[in-house]
Amino acid sequence: MKTYVRSSGVMIMNKLVKTSILTASFLYIGASGASAGDDVYANFPITLKGYDGSSTTSESYGGQMARHMLHNGLKKAASSGDLAKMEMYFNGAKSVAILDPKSSDKFPIKQTKVEELSKGKTLIKKTYKGQVIGWPGNMTGAEVIQFMMKKAAAAPKGVDVTTGYNYPQLISKFAMGAVFYNQACTNYLGDKKLSSASKPNDAPYKKGAKYTGKEHVWDEAFGYWGAAAHTLTLSPKESYEVAKKKNLTAADYNKDGVVDAGTEMTYAHAYYASGFDKGGKTNYLETVTRAFLTGRETITSAKGQKLGWNGRNGGKGIIKQAAIICSTWEKVIAEAVFKYAGSVYKDLEKMKENTNDAKMFGKYVKHWGELKGFALALEAGKNDRSAIANKLTGLMGYGPWLPNMSQVVDVSANGNYVKDESSTLESYQLHMLKIQKLMVDEFGIKARNNDMLGSMGDLAAKLGGSGYAEND
Repeated sequence: MKTYVRSSGVMIMNKLVKTSILTASFLYIGASGASAGDDVYANFPITLKGYDGSSTTSESYGGQMARHMLHNGLKKAASSGDLAKMEMYFNGAKSVAILDPKSSDKFPIKQTKVEELSKGKTLIKKTYKGQVIGWPGNMTGAEVIQFMMKKAAAAPKGVDVTTGYNYPQLISKFAMGAVFYNQACTNYLGDKKLSSASKPNDAPYKKGAKYTGKEHVWDEAFGYWGAAAHTLTLSPKESYEVAKKKNLTAADYNKDGVVDAGTEMTYAHAYYASGFDKGGKTNYLETVTRAFLTGRETITSAKGQKLGWNGRNGGKGIIKQAAIICSTWEKVIAEAVFKYAGSVYKDLEKMKENTNDAKMFGKYVKHWGELKGFALALEAGKNDRSAIANKLTGLMGYGPWLPNMSQVVDVSANGNYVKDESSTLESYQLHMLKIQKLMVDEFGIKARNNDMLGSMGDLAAKLGGSGYAEND
């Protein structure tokens, strides 16, 4: 039987004791496990040989949580019209306030400054360095976000009605993929970092560190996922409510009366996984989080020695767990593309009655911005998705369909958008359904929120002679 001891040495408990009565920190004293509880990503023991510091636990991913704060702040700043403020959250700065999650009486947050989680962190240095196919101008990931920020500063509340660009949504959804998903799956869980030669488990990650190379590589990837350390003790609905700051009981795992923004909150793709899973058709949140926990326990069980064959390639080995994590993570992004393609379809259906309805148009471009941002994010993963990116760009274009029958088709040398004639409203609706079908065919998604594929046959038949089949 596994046993756990309070760090003060006062109380010993078996694994059946409810975690809700835990206070601050617990140290595992069993032979095979690694964490404060079977389902908590926390309190992994020090395994690094020769470590003589005062720390008693080895996990560390504060830098990643700081970047979640920077991303959330950037999204908020994108609607302010203040380019300097946006740059502060993208480029990093001293004494940066946490704008989201914001503390309240009903949901108090422990930290108020980003540097309380980690100092000196930026988004720009960790943004996807490849060329982004789905955005005009042949830009890298960082260049796309910088371009969007400048445009957002000139648009009322970050929304340009002349092009249909909702920049807070575009920036946020793309940045989540270009930073978090990209860094986790192409860097930390990529072939190089997981190789035996890189960041070995029998050496510190860096001089003076409390953790081994492989321990910290794995922790940093986990941080980018955005799940609370105790996520596996929560239902998807509870995890979703934590992200929405609507369930203090579920968030406050250590019962100290405040929510730790670094360990007790749900962010980014973990939040979207929660949203899909609470529908009961998928298990993305548990699958990814469980694989992270399993991989970390495998690394910890090596006790500061190099990982053997089983530790790397076995059933619980880090290579297999990394594959589970990244393939499932990609599905979560594909689910979001599917969801918002359905939202855009439904918005266009309502706009048929009045294409000049400003409120409806605002809703439409918000959903389109989310759709486009997630579509761009698919390009930032480990696998080459250029063929899918080209298909998505052909279907949705660089910009949304506009009521004046125009659409952004390029960016000029001086940074101005170039527009040209677009398809009809109904043709663009069909493109949204083709996007949904593409996500099902390519990624095998199951949640399928806002599924409008039942309308595809009738709409395709109606438009059969209109010449838009080239986007198949």
